[in-house]
Amino acid sequence: MVNKLKNEPGTKIVMDEVEMNRVLRRMAHQIIETNKGSDQLVIIGVMQRGVPLAKRLAQIIEQEEGRAVPLGALDVSLYRDDLTQKGEYVEVRRSDIPFSVDEKVVVLVDDVIYAGRTARAALDGLKDYGRAAKVELAALIDRGHRELPIHPDFTGKTIPTAKKEEVKVEVMEIDGIDRVVIM
Repeated sequence: MVNKLKNEPGTKIVMDEVEMNRVLRRMAHQIIETNKGSDQLVIIGVMQRGVPLAKRLAQIIEQEEGRAVPLGALDVSLYRDDLTQKGEYVEVRRSDIPFSVDEKVVVLVDDVIYAGRTARAALDGLKDYGRAAKVELAALIDRGHRELPIHPDFTGKTIPTAKKEEVKVEVMEIDGIDRVVIM
């Protein structure tokens, strides 16, 4: 784990733990404000790193609003339009949405929005769980280069990148550190 804490050659840290927490608090407040509270909200994280981010947003909203927000996790692997390109390398996980999304405001949470294809896959997957009144998208990082007309309603940070660069969000729950790096 020690080498994960170093700034490896060719990487640039663009968000640390302190900034990530600050950004998530701001996003949670924007979600509450936009929806005039949390009564109709459900939050669904897009696997893999969208799930811990969704949990954190739900915790902040619960602290602010005094009520728990239903929380789920969605695997979009089988809804992707590049499934044939990924072939046998697709790792399918089990979605966990133990509530109805019917007539709810669903906030889909992902770590990075890039082309928009993961968000489109999440919209396709979400329809298997009911008909939401509204779907909003929250992304910790927007790196641009959209291929589809999909844009987040709530963005933590917009980072201009080159297509050849990789943006990696690391979260404590999976990676043992909270940070965002460009490689």
